[in-house]
Amino acid sequence: MTDRIDNAIRSNMRILATSGLMVGAMIGMTGCVQLTAPDKPIVINLNINIKQEVVYRLDGDAKDLINEEADIF
Repeated sequence: MTDRIDNAIRSNMRILATSGLMVGAMIGMTGCVQLTAPDKPIVINLNINIKQEVVYRLDGDAKDLINEEADIF
């Protein structure tokens, strides 16, 4: 009976040692990730050409008005 207990203890010790080595190897393989804030602010350039669209629409409306009211001009 003591042989069975000794074998069970040895088996459990092997499992613990193996899992400990695997955990240690996994920890050793992980990389170091560092996040640092930039020195300068992040600039997002959102230049949208709205002026061109507004001028184009006004130009179209003006042409229509001139064509409708040609007598005024």
